[in-house]
Order: sequence, then structure tokens, then C-alpha cells
Amino acid sequence: MHRAARIEDALHEFRENRARKRGHQTTVIPYKGYGSTEWVRILSRVLLTRDRKPHRRLPIIGRREEMVRGWRSFTAVPINEVDVTVTVGGVDHQVKADRGGVVDAVVPASLEPGWHTITLRAEDSEPVESQVFIISPEATFGVVCDVDDTVMVTALPRPLLAAWNTFVLDEHARMPTPGMAVLLDRLASGHPGSPTIYLSTGAWNVAPTLSRFLSRNLYPSGPLLLTDWGPTHDRLFRSGREHKRDNLHRLAEEFPTMRWLLVGDDGQHDEEIYGEFEEQHPDNVAAIAIRQLSPSEAVLAGGRSKAESMSDKSDALWVYSPDGSGLAKQLRAADLL
Repeated sequence: MHRAARIEDALHEFRENRARKRGHQTTVIPYKGYGSTEWVRILSRVLLTRDRKPHRRLPIIGRREEMVRGWRSFTAVPINEVDVTVTVGGVDHQVKADRGGVVDAVVPASLEPGWHTITLRAEDSEPVESQVFIISPEATFGVVCDVDDTVMVTALPRPLLAAWNTFVLDEHARMPTPGMAVLLDRLASGHPGSPTIYLSTGAWNVAPTLSRFLSRNLYPSGPLLLTDWGPTHDRLFRSGREHKRDNLHRLAEEFPTMRWLLVGDDGQHDEEIYGEFEEQHPDNVAAIAIRQLSPSEAVLAGGRSKAESMSDKSDALWVYSPDGSGLAKQLRAADLL
């Protein structure tokens, strides 16, 4: 294991022991998942937190989620490799969190297509409910959408974006990209039963805040596929590009007959990643929609992608526009909207 990972594990163990002595409580933070009629991908995180509002008359889910929003989500203590009981369709399954407290596991299930409620519980925590979207075997279209600079305008230099997400991020502090919520909503309405999956290099810590942002700005409900910052077993920092590539390839393997509309922006890597995916899985790409950053946004993002030629050597449909309205017109002309 990488030295940085060993140091991180030792720090987590120290903080966990100290938090338990102080009476902090085990808390499961649920994230939306997805699956087929035969299996479900469970996503959540297990933390030790202090209930700062014990007398507030709110459901336990709302109180826990409110408690770990913003910068507190990064100071909460993850529980390493804890067992989590997942109840799906009345059947209990045992899964295990990773070294950062993140649960990303697949369990067998027999559920009808659509949204379903599951229950998660770890150690002595209160049971919490989560939502999973079951994709129909007959579904052939879905949307994979980036977050930063695609569904929301960050207007921040890349080096400061992580700090902003960590210490400041609030759903009221971000601006939605003009027309993008309408575009995604029309895509969901025009393809009943199709999934909308948000794929981002952001940390799991900000998932509750991003979910509230998407809901408040009327984006279609869907799973968030985020990552866990920090060292891995063999490297000092996780790769955001590898995170996106791995999840795209995973979706292609899980749903081999699905054709995805890939939505991103031209601020660095989305075009390259989507182009590589289309080259390797041409039958799984319906089209690629790229939001063009404004000159000022491109400067803050560190420049534009240098993959302008991707659309020239690709068989897939590539559409470009600075907003959701322009993308919608081109997708409508291609009978995808």
C-alpha cells in the first residue's frame, strides 16, 4: 500500500477512536443508486457524527443529512470497512464500506423498473432510506451528464474549485447552466423509463448538497457517481479522468444494449474521455453533447480541450452550444429529443 494511504488509514483510526470516546454516533448517508431487474448498485457513506440538533422535530434522515452539509461533511469521521445491512425488497444483504467509509456494492434483487426505496443500517445507527432507479430491460436510451460547468456554472479557477466545494459549497451559491435543466427534463420525458446519471469528479462529501442543487433547479432525479478524494493503494492522488472512464466502461458492461447521450463541457477532458469511450463502445453512444464555455469560463477552467478534431474522426453525432437551448435544437434535429 502507498505510504500516503497508510498514513491516511492511521489518521482515520486515530480520529475514529477519539470520536467514539466522545460519543459520536454512527450515521449512514444514503445516495441514490441504480440497477437492473436482477441487481442493484448500492451507494452510501458511513460516518461518525455528533447530532447537534437532537431536539429538532425532523425525520432522522433530514436531520442527519442537514448535519453533515458543507464543510462539516469533510470534518466528519469516516468508519473504515464497517459492515452495512442493506434491505432490498424485504431481503437483507451484508455489504462493507471501503477504507473511506464509502459503500459501492452490488447486491442481487428482483425489482420492477422504476424508483424503489431501500433501507441501510450500520452498527447501532438509525436505519435510513435511500432511492434506487431500476432500469427496464427494454430501455435503450439513457443520459450520462457531467456536473461542474455543465449543469452548474462554477465561475472559479480550477485550483480553487476543490476548496470552494469543501468549505463554501451551498446549493444557493451556484448558478444553473441556462437551458440545461429543461434539456435534461425533456430528454427524460421524451424517453420514458430512461435513466439520468450524473458523473462527476467531485467528492462523495458534497453529494447531499449537489442533490439539493439538482432538485431545487428542477433537474431530473438520478444517481450521482462521485469519487473519494485522497490516496489509493498505489498512488498519492486519485485520477478524476480514470474515475469517469471506469464508470463509463462499467455502464457499457452493465447495460450492453443501452445507447447513452454523453453530456459534458469543453473545459479540458470531457471531449477526450467521451471520444475514447465512443471509439471503444460505438454501439453504446447515441450522441455527444458538449457545452461550450464562455471565454472567461474557459480561462478559469484552465483552457479549452484540445480535442476539437474528435468529432471529425468519430462516427457519433457531436453537438456543441454554449447553453442547453442550443444543444436541444441540434438534438431535436437528430430526432433524439
